[in-house]
Amino acid sequence: MTVLKTLQEQWFPLPVPLHRKKKKTGSAGGRWEKRRTEEERKVKANDREYNEKFQYASNCIMTSKYNVLTFLPVNLFEQFQEVANTYFLFLLILQLIPQISSLSWFTTIVPLALVLSITAVKDATDDYFRHKSDNQVNNRQSRVLIRGSLQNEKWMNVRVGDIIKLENNQFVSADLLLLSSSEPHGLCYIETAELDGETNMKVRQSVSVTAELGDPNNLATFDGEVVCEPPNNKLDRFCGALCWRDKKYPLTNQNMLLRGCVLRNTEACYGLVIFAGPDTKLMQNSGRTKFKRTSIDRLMNTLVLWIFGFLVCMGVILAVGNAVWEKEVGSLFQSYLPWEPPVDNFLFSSFLSFWSYVIILNTVMPISLYVSVEVIRLGHSYFINWDRQMFCSQRNTAAEARTTTLNEELGQVEYIFSDKTGTLTQNIMSFNKCSINGQTYGEGTDRMGTQPKRLDFTPFNSLADPDFSFYDDKLLELVKVGDPHAQEFFRLLSLCHTVMSEEKSEGELVYKAQSPDEGALVTAARNFGFVFRSRTPGTITTTEMGRTVTYSLLAILDFNNIRKRMSVIVRNPEGRIRLYCKGADTVLLERLHPSNQELMAVTSDHLNEYGADGLRTLALAFRDLSEEEWEVWSESHQFADKATDCREDRLAAAYDKIEQDMMLLGATAIEDKLQEGVPETIALLSLANIKVWVLTGDKQETAVNIGYSCKMLTDDMGEVFIIGGHTVQSVRQELRRARERMVEMSRARDGEKREGMEGRAEACFMGNGFGGGPEGDGGGGKPLQGSSFPSPPSSFMDSISGEFGLVINGHSLAHALEADMELEFVSTACACKAVICCRVTPLQKAQVVELIKKYRKAVTLAVGDGANDVSMIKSAHIGVGISGQEGIQAVLASDYSFAQFRFLQRLLLVHGRWSYLRMCRFLCYFFYKNFAFTMVHFWFGFFCGFSAQTVYDQYFITLYNIVYTSLPVLAMGIFDQDVPEQRSLEYPKLYEPGQLNLLFNKKEFFICIAQGIYTSVVLFFVPYAVLSNSTQSNGVPLADYQTFAVTTATALVIVVSVQIALDTGFWTVINHVFVWGSLGSYFTIMFALHSQTLFRIFPNQFHFVGCAQSTLLKPVVWLTIALATAICVVPVLAFRFLKLDLKPQLSDTVRYTQLVLQKRRKPAGRSLGGVWRGAGSVSESRLGTRGGSRRSGYAFAHQEGFGELITSGKNMRLSSLGLASFASRHSSSWIETLRRKKNPHTPPSASGDSSPAPSRASGPVPPLSNSSSVLGGSQETPIEEETVTEARQDVPTVSCSFGQPAASGSARASPPDDLTSAAVRSHGTDSPGGWTLSLGTVQEALFGWKGTEVRVDASDNQESQHVAMETSQAE
Repeated sequence: MTVLKTLQEQWFPLPVPLHRKKKKTGSAGGRWEKRRTEEERKVKANDREYNEKFQYASNCIMTSKYNVLTFLPVNLFEQFQEVANTYFLFLLILQLIPQISSLSWFTTIVPLALVLSITAVKDATDDYFRHKSDNQVNNRQSRVLIRGSLQNEKWMNVRVGDIIKLENNQFVSADLLLLSSSEPHGLCYIETAELDGETNMKVRQSVSVTAELGDPNNLATFDGEVVCEPPNNKLDRFCGALCWRDKKYPLTNQNMLLRGCVLRNTEACYGLVIFAGPDTKLMQNSGRTKFKRTSIDRLMNTLVLWIFGFLVCMGVILAVGNAVWEKEVGSLFQSYLPWEPPVDNFLFSSFLSFWSYVIILNTVMPISLYVSVEVIRLGHSYFINWDRQMFCSQRNTAAEARTTTLNEELGQVEYIFSDKTGTLTQNIMSFNKCSINGQTYGEGTDRMGTQPKRLDFTPFNSLADPDFSFYDDKLLELVKVGDPHAQEFFRLLSLCHTVMSEEKSEGELVYKAQSPDEGALVTAARNFGFVFRSRTPGTITTTEMGRTVTYSLLAILDFNNIRKRMSVIVRNPEGRIRLYCKGADTVLLERLHPSNQELMAVTSDHLNEYGADGLRTLALAFRDLSEEEWEVWSESHQFADKATDCREDRLAAAYDKIEQDMMLLGATAIEDKLQEGVPETIALLSLANIKVWVLTGDKQETAVNIGYSCKMLTDDMGEVFIIGGHTVQSVRQELRRARERMVEMSRARDGEKREGMEGRAEACFMGNGFGGGPEGDGGGGKPLQGSSFPSPPSSFMDSISGEFGLVINGHSLAHALEADMELEFVSTACACKAVICCRVTPLQKAQVVELIKKYRKAVTLAVGDGANDVSMIKSAHIGVGISGQEGIQAVLASDYSFAQFRFLQRLLLVHGRWSYLRMCRFLCYFFYKNFAFTMVHFWFGFFCGFSAQTVYDQYFITLYNIVYTSLPVLAMGIFDQDVPEQRSLEYPKLYEPGQLNLLFNKKEFFICIAQGIYTSVVLFFVPYAVLSNSTQSNGVPLADYQTFAVTTATALVIVVSVQIALDTGFWTVINHVFVWGSLGSYFTIMFALHSQTLFRIFPNQFHFVGCAQSTLLKPVVWLTIALATAICVVPVLAFRFLKLDLKPQLSDTVRYTQLVLQKRRKPAGRSLGGVWRGAGSVSESRLGTRGGSRRSGYAFAHQEGFGELITSGKNMRLSSLGLASFASRHSSSWIETLRRKKNPHTPPSASGDSSPAPSRASGPVPPLSNSSSVLGGSQETPIEEETVTEARQDVPTVSCSFGQPAASGSARASPPDDLTSAAVRSHGTDSPGGWTLSLGTVQEALFGWKGTEVRVDASDNQESQHVAMETSQAE
């Protein structure tokens, strides 16, 4: 590889999609050819010479910005794009001209070189880590088929057209076409967490013609050619064709293994490299590394230009004055004070005077400002690194500030974009609770409030999973005594699934689940005595209470996102046929037999509770089938399966026909374990007026369920809008309907108060944080009928009261991100409190972030833990990486990293707010002290003939910003606080000034300048007025230049020292040492510089010999200094006292409250922060209580396709001849085959008298035994919007029992007359939740309330919940 190519690859690591850069022709001095558009890709297997002529990219990736040769010029070029650096370089050049320079050149070049060096070292360090990461990835080993044998090659040396062998748990090194696999039928299983964040396994299958090429010798002779689409970023799409042996075979995404995936549960597979390196879909979705700057940096660039303009104006004024003075007055002195060459007239003297004053007055914007800013940022970064409260002991990981330039931006965040899997959740599913026959099990505490012990299943079941946790011994006892309902419940869980089982040794079971939900349910059944052991395409084998039972698997009714359920039909050894079904309660409960009304009402209440706890719920039911019913349905199913048109619809209709009149068994509740403290963190950030958006590649139901779990979505919200349109027009209509509904509900809620909303829109927006509008009434008044509102303006949408949520799917988001739809989406989404984007690609995540940056001009933060979050992290103003289970790609691309999402509250509300506060106070004081120092020269110009004479000694000018005033302002910028860290978390509204940029803006800048100019006027004219007519005791006048200079300089140092003492809000030992030490150092250095010793050594350098001693011994001088100090400081003190008394800020109120409480020495009560941090478990952290409404807690991370895969036998190793012949048949004929094998003497048309008619009455469920089936999906299916909108009805709580068995075959029991039919799936209004109480608590805390406790008493037989608040007011 030549040097030029290396440079080119580093400068363009990620080529523009669909474009290919061509290599240079000829030698290293050759020229580069023009880029050409790649319209299609042709790849020939095992033929590098053929593929190289297309100049495809290698598999080497480069995310770094520099190399050894380019670092210095490129880095300097980037740094001099900063206006300030260019400004100081210009001043340095001026100071090198002796005719106009009155200051030494080293006063500028030393600090400039220091700033450039510090920045260069920081950039070099960052790029070093990028190089290190690139090398780590590029040097991974792959097994590449070269010349007929497998050889180890580095990833960077892999080329397009190579054949690679992958082994289990290995990362895919490039985008591969799957050729063959060790699994049957060319199947392999992959995990795509790095691409889309999903942890459930997906299945990929090779083309049938290559599936048998599993031997390296066969693959070495494979010479097929692939013609496919060019590189792009579409993760779910691939279109191409394989040409081999004069035949063409179509290729889809199901045949591809993408870079970043991990091979799972597959011993080995082979793949052909189609896209490598920057052309892979993973890298196509990765954004470029961007240079990030804070809003203060951008403001500073503007202020530099303004200050330079102000400097030029002052120079022009003084130059004009010089011209007038030289012409009118200076000409009279030409005889003994002639102009020095090359000055020969007053105009040229004026020109030189202008540049001299530009140099003298440049200290209004000294380069020491930038040195101090870098030091302060470095200190803030170390505080983040040293924060022990952000250290994760489980992972032994501390928080890390990976950049030092964005700290103050952490105090201005308005939008947080978060990944879900691994960021909000732990990727761990646990069987938490269940409802069986109207009884709920799995409560975290018993009636006495004590935490029960974890159950030990080993004595009861030797096959139990030791890692399984459950705490309710009542359920275990129920199973042990043989309760039919409990046993049938777990029998269903052991049969109705798509899990594959591998028994490595006797009793050592390993479940391979397509989704973590499935694994958790089957593991629960395993521990309660119903152990799934193995399966074949036609049987399921289980161990039930120690007895091995084999079931005949008759049919799998596959899961998909429209059906939201799956079923299996099995025959037990006694010949009884039964259908088992599990699915969403919204679809399953309506398919129950009418006799289940009473049980359904109770189970619905349990589902309601589980959903409120954020658990993922499924309802379970069964149906007994007669042989006749089975035969009839089997024929209709075969007909639908063989249909050539509308096959999916026909199958869905057949499934729906058999899944009717089922008997309810109960419900399961699985906890998708959140990261610790996630609900509390999101709630706290919400109170700080920070909006949290979740951008995930997961399914809609799963993402929404997590939204409720972490309290982003609550049942107190007015409405949660689902956007699921598949066309631009439908998405536009749904967005507009959502906005109209928001306006409608807001007007209905606010009534007459809403009439003046337009005029108060800005005020309403400014007031967010604690109230944000009236306390949520869960949807409030009735909608206005027949009203239609036009699309409201964005400012109007910002002021909408109430809380709304928005959920949008990936295919809808693709339309919403189009140019003409952007504003529609932004105005709707930003009016919602919470937004969840599902099924989004990594690139879409970045596009959403860019959209908010573009239209809202708000500071954004992106947080994620996987490679699929890298582009989002790079696009946001601030990127945060979670060091989780998905590798370190997100951490390497981030600006800050830590181990858990909950640390985000300290990063923003403590470190971020403090950094912003400190930086703003530092800048305000810095500009003040420098204008006070510099403007004295301006006033002196009118009294020195505009001769560019300085007021102060040149050593004082040099040391003023380096020694006398540098350390106190650094101490304030590093250590200052307005309130302690605990109060920052207890009062999140304190964060709002940063979001509104109130502490340092153009207005505050001009105020600082005005105060500095006022101080300079006082410091010049007061000593001038006093000393001009003063005399010493011997009659000698005091009005000499040296005395005036010392007096003014001393007054300046004292005034700015007093001013920083007033500005400092948090005193440490370091602050005291720096402030008073700097003041002492001034006098020490001044006396030394004015001493006779230095004058004797350097007589031409120190002209103020003895001046300090003689001046400061005169009382009139000290009286002058005291008078100037008082005139400068007293107005500031008076203004601050009046402001504190008449218009205090929230931080002032908090400090005053703390002082009052400390003085009274009352014992500290339970703070609100303690309430937030005290909620540990899911049940304890319920922040909102549910009323009588119903929201389904259904979420199932499952996909369509595994059912047919299992029944076809393609994913199973079949050794026996019978099974092999079975697997070779067409999948549509297996039902009839199994029926004939089971009943060889029964004709197909015979009525099913081998099993009794199914009983519909409630009672003990007859036992059924056999094995389970696996269901999983390899195909991505669109998520359809759930449209269940049933009317809400009040359901009395009923204690029901099925203790009395009903006779087999008896008539169906009718529901009691007094039981109201329960349509419990409602989206109606809820009572205000716990967070409304928390908001009120915070508001009360501002006025001295303390020790707030919340007690929620929920009655079992009432829908409403009584909430009692106990408060104790601090005296």
